[in-house]
Amino acid sequence: MKFKNNKTLVMTEGNPYRLMLTFALPLMLGNVFQQMYTVVDTMVVGKGLGVDALAAVGASDWLNWMSIGALSGLAQGFSIPMAQEFGAGNKEQLKKSIGNAISLSAVCAVILLLVFQLSALPVLHLLDTPTEILPMTMMYVRIFFTGIPITMAYNVLAATLRAMGDGKTPLYAMIVASFVNIVLDILFVMVLPFGVAGAAVATLIAQVVASLYCFRELKRSGGIVLSKEDFRIGTRLCRRLLKLSVPLAFQNAIIAVGGMIVQFVVNGFGVLFIAGYTATNKLYGVLEIAATSFGYAISTYVGQNIGARRMDRVKRGHVASLVLSVVTSMVISACMLLFGHAILGLFLSGTPEEVTAAGEVAFRYLIFMSLALPFLYLLYAYRSALQGMGNTLIPMLSGILEFLMRTGAALLLTGIIGSDGIFWAEILAWAGAAVLLGVGYYVIMAIKKRKGELTE
Repeated sequence: MKFKNNKTLVMTEGNPYRLMLTFALPLMLGNVFQQMYTVVDTMVVGKGLGVDALAAVGASDWLNWMSIGALSGLAQGFSIPMAQEFGAGNKEQLKKSIGNAISLSAVCAVILLLVFQLSALPVLHLLDTPTEILPMTMMYVRIFFTGIPITMAYNVLAATLRAMGDGKTPLYAMIVASFVNIVLDILFVMVLPFGVAGAAVATLIAQVVASLYCFRELKRSGGIVLSKEDFRIGTRLCRRLLKLSVPLAFQNAIIAVGGMIVQFVVNGFGVLFIAGYTATNKLYGVLEIAATSFGYAISTYVGQNIGARRMDRVKRGHVASLVLSVVTSMVISACMLLFGHAILGLFLSGTPEEVTAAGEVAFRYLIFMSLALPFLYLLYAYRSALQGMGNTLIPMLSGILEFLMRTGAALLLTGIIGSDGIFWAEILAWAGAAVLLGVGYYVIMAIKKRKGELTE
């Protein structure tokens, strides 16, 4: 592999457990820092501005997640050919894949910026966002969506680095960005009277820092030097990149639509319920840190081995990812059940009655999610393996199933069992998608075995 450097990780040789842990651990640490500034955002807003401000930020969660999900889905799809070309040792085609991905990302970012800015207010009205928090919510999302090109830049640069087995640079980028965000959060919200707008601006500046860091490291890499020709969009390559990325973006978008419908139901339970629901949702990212990291590891592992035509290693690597995912999810679940109540208290402020009411909602939701966490980890393991193979159709179908399970449960169960229906909606969505992805993975592997592509 002539174009590997000391930061890349070739995953076509060696023990799958060791390779995946080596790749995933830096990503976990990076995600810890990324979630740290998300959590600090929530803590600063909740403690510094009160329950209404926390609810205002929480009311935009799924709308914001839709934009992030669309951007990350596109970036993940673009990175699949990169990992395969890297595994195959095809330097020129890798450069073209990277250049075309960057060009397409710029176009997509502009389109999504316009779409989300124009749709923000109508969507928040459709979600029945309480009138007392709507102005703060709108201010937050306007600023947040202004940063869509920045978020796209970070996602595609980080995905490019991960495709070549570099999980360390995104880690360093997140460490730097998290500290920038924490300092600016405290400055813009607690010191200067910028309110929820200050939290949004702090996040955007942190994303700029992370993007510039990844760009600098990719540019300094001695193995990959892009030319103007690499950025020229080729019809065939463009079609392949979009074929892989659009289903993933759609998958994330449809999941987010389901989340927004759930948010509509949540909004009907009042501001205190919204605040408690938001507090636990901010821990959602902490709960899935290892899942997303193992997901990137297995996607890169499978992609590189597909490129190297090592289907035998794909099967062994996926078994390793399942073992690591289940064991990790059980450890995290135990920690949340033991210490979750104390952690949630850091997000809430107000009168004792308000804190108690919101805290009860938050901890009950956390119990539901913690007990069902293995389903979420299995979902990521199967979905990422399929993506690494270049199959984005089944993951897209799993996103549709998540949407149906989540919205159906939220709309129907709340009428039968009350607010607990909201909590069950999330669990049923995870379980349903995990089953579909698992079945899809084993069917694909069986087909490949019959074709002689898979050896024991």
